[in-house]
Formats: sequence, structure tokens, C-alpha cells
Amino acid sequence: MAARPHARRKGTSGKATGMPADTEGGRAFLQERLAIWAKVGFLITFGLFVLDEVVPLLGIETARPAMAQRLHLAVVVLWGGAWLTLRRGAFSRTTLGVIDAVIVLLGCPLAALSEVLDDPNTYYTNFPTIIVFIGSVGRALFVPSSAWRSFLVSSGIAVLVLGAAAGATAVTDLARVLDTRALLTLSIAYSVCAVALATVASRVIYGLRQEIRKALQLGQYTLEEKLGEGGMGTVYRARHAMLRRPTAVKLLPPEKVGESSLERFEREVQLTALLSHPNTVAIFDYGRTPDGIFYYAMEYLDGVDLESLVRLHGPQPPARVVHILRQVCGSLGEAHERGLIHRDVKPANIILCERGGTPDVAKVVDFGLVKDLEQSEGITQADTLTGTPLYLAPEAIRGEEVDGRADLYALGAVGYFLLVGRNVFEGKTLAEICGHHLHAAPSSPSERLGQPIPPRLEALILRCLEKELERRPRTARELARALEACDDAEPWTEGRARAWWADHVVAEAAPGTESVEAAHGTLTPSLLRSTQSAHP
Repeated sequence: MAARPHARRKGTSGKATGMPADTEGGRAFLQERLAIWAKVGFLITFGLFVLDEVVPLLGIETARPAMAQRLHLAVVVLWGGAWLTLRRGAFSRTTLGVIDAVIVLLGCPLAALSEVLDDPNTYYTNFPTIIVFIGSVGRALFVPSSAWRSFLVSSGIAVLVLGAAAGATAVTDLARVLDTRALLTLSIAYSVCAVALATVASRVIYGLRQEIRKALQLGQYTLEEKLGEGGMGTVYRARHAMLRRPTAVKLLPPEKVGESSLERFEREVQLTALLSHPNTVAIFDYGRTPDGIFYYAMEYLDGVDLESLVRLHGPQPPARVVHILRQVCGSLGEAHERGLIHRDVKPANIILCERGGTPDVAKVVDFGLVKDLEQSEGITQADTLTGTPLYLAPEAIRGEEVDGRADLYALGAVGYFLLVGRNVFEGKTLAEICGHHLHAAPSSPSERLGQPIPPRLEALILRCLEKELERRPRTARELARALEACDDAEPWTEGRARAWWADHVVAEAAPGTESVEAAHGTLTPSLLRSTQSAHP
């Protein structure tokens, strides 16, 4: 499920080094590490090039051949070009593999050839062997790679570097003075050690990444990217091993919620998995890991929640509010008819997204507080009041038994928030907010907004916010019909919705918008508990 506000269609790269290479997160991680390796190579070669140019300025006589300078500059351009290229755009795994091989299999021999042409005695000091070591081991440390690939690439570096150095030495005067065969034998021995070290390093690092991958494996799901964390769990973007569809997985560690709460969550997930309305987030699977972590897999939504929508773009047009509320009524209607109530209807738990090419599809998420009206087997504490105080119905605050009309009260508060851009009641403490819900009459949305709102819609919102149950709409279906009859609000057409999505980029939600319950914690004696949604 769980969408978070972000730039629409913005790509993300996973940071976990245990990501398998066949995922988008694994590909992005490989490109990121390869870019770092190219940057390191560029800085080293560029620094040496600058040093060679500065030395003559210090009065030290050097006579570096022009060919050696050109080859060194070519190495600088190769590594620098690779670094800049990798920073722009996304490349396929095949392209990344080619870049990985080219920068070392071409750059290292050119560097060795440059040094030998500059000073044939370089071979005597085993400078080419140093290049083999840096190229092989450095790559193994920076670039995610299997041991077999590291062995092949490192062996290629050694063969090409030593071959280039031996060839350059053979055409210089040094070949007449020194036993190049002995030097080559020694260089080969050192290079074999470098190749072995690089291979072992890759095997160890790659093995650790595989262990991390296993640690992030939950049944058929592999965790890829952390989307957020709330008081009751953590949400990850995940990938199904076979279906490859994007999925959101919520983890509920036992140390955070306790064994009894896990039993309740497991039962509630089983119940909500029965819901099939298109405006309800789909639950695909659930289970427990061997170490007791409960998880469930949900539909992944790429969109924006209503709280972020209003924070970023202000009050919404009445026509759009009607369009959204009608969809939410459909979701709640199915749940209520199955004997389930949500108990935490709020803007952050309603996501707007595109589905099947249709814009402005509302999805109700996080039925984590859902209650089975027909079964209260002691798993849910009778004296515990759960939900978000800004959207709690009076009967919920009083600790009375609630039904679907409590969700409709909350939905009326959501509609109020969408129209006005502010909550129905505000206060500095939980007690103050709850007191308003119990005793204060809400101001009309048009009065708070300072401009007219279609009368039928305004009256319907205020009807949902009635203190007495009998004055509210009896069912979500009834509320949906009443919303449909609000013909004094011009219709929100698909064309208008599509134009909005085309014109707006949903930016990252601004910090500092924590809800009141997060700031004030627990209120006694009612034991008000707030629960973060699957959208933390």
C-alpha cells in the first residue's frame, strides 16, 4: 500500500547493499557505487597529472615525453568521463557492466604504459604491479561484484597492465641493462597476489550482501526501500519473488506492540483481506518471520495522501471533495456491511493516486485499528480508545460502543478539512480537542473559509459532525447517495482531474506537520492511543 508524498513518478534508489542486482534498487545501488569508484579513480589520476605539471614549476628538471603526458591525460578523461556519465540518468545493468570493465581494463594499462614511457626504471620499481593492486582491490571494495566476476576482471587488469609494461620496456634501453624476464616473473607473482586478494574481498563483501538480502527476505517478498516508520511499525517497498509487482510491506516487531496486539493485528488483517472494494487498499499476504516479526503485504500506491495534499495545495474545490468522499463511502460501505469499522479515518489514511489510467482514485488505507463488530473476544481491550483525536466521534471519546457512524463522523471531519484547509476543532492539548468534539458546535465551513460553499454540501458535512448518532447519516451508502445529490457543486470530471495531475507535481511534504497526538502522547484516564498508519 502505503504511499508517501513525493515528487510524482520520482524514481528512488535503494541504499541497502543487500539488494539483489535484478531489482531496480539493486541496479541503482550498483550505479551509485560504480560512480563513486570512477570518482576515486578520477581524483587519483587527476591529482597525479597536476603534480607532474607542478613539479617543473618548482625548479625540478623533468623531461616527460609528450606521449606519456597524452596517455596520462587520456586516463584522466576516461575516469572523469565515466564519473560524469554515471551521475546522469539511469543505465541498464548491461551498460553498467560494460562501464565497469572498460574503466579498469583500459584505464589501468594506459596508466602503466604512461609511467613506463615516462621512466623505464618504473618497471624496476614495480609501479605496474602497484597499478594492478589498486585497480583490482580498489574495484573489489567499491563495486558490488561476485567473486567470479572480480577474478575475471582482476586477471584481465593484470594481463593487460603487465603486457603493456613489458612491451614498453622491450623497446627502451632498459631492456639491454636489466633482466626483464626476472622482473616480469616478480611482477606476475605480485599480481597473482593482488588478483587473489581482490577475489577474496569480493567474495566476503558479496557474501555479506547476500546475508543482508536473506535478512530482508520475508516469505516471497524482498524488502527494497524503507518508505517510513511510525509508532506501530515500519513500511518498506518490496518485491514479490515471482510476480515482480511493487508491494508495500508493513513490519510489526513484537517488542513494539506485544504478543496480544500481534494476535489482534493478525485477526484484523485476516478480516480486512476479505474487503475487495476498488477504493480499499488491497492486502495480498501476511505472516510471521522465524524471529516473531509480524508482517503483511499490501498494494503499493504511488500518490499523495489528503493531509499532504491540503498542506501543499490548500483547500480543495467542493466538486473534488464530493468526488473523494463518495469513493471513501464506497470503501467504508463494504466494510460496514461486513461488520467492520475502520476507527481511524483521517486525511493521512486516504491516498489519491492513478489506477488503470484513471486519475484521482481514492484509496482507504491502514485498517490497522479495524474492529469486528460481531466478535469482541477480549483481544481488543474494552477500555481502550483508539484513533486520531482530531477525527474522533464523541461516542468514541466517551468510551462507548461505536458503530459505522463513528467512521462517518470522522469522514465528515475529513471533508471539512478538505474544504477549509483546517481541522474542525483545534487545541493545544488532547483534552481540549476532545472537549470540543464532545460539547462544541463546529463553525460552518464557509465561515471558516471566508467564502461560499455549496449549501447542500456544507449542510451534509455538518450533519456528519452531529454529536447525536441519530442525526448523522445512518450508513455510508446513504451518505454516498446524499453526496451524489449535492448538485449545487459543479461536477469533478475526469478531464479536470487529469488536468490537475498534469499541472501539479506533488512535492515532498513539509516537515513539522506532526499531528497533535504525536506531540502529546497518551491521555488518561481514557487511554487515548494514536496509531501511525501504514503511511507513517
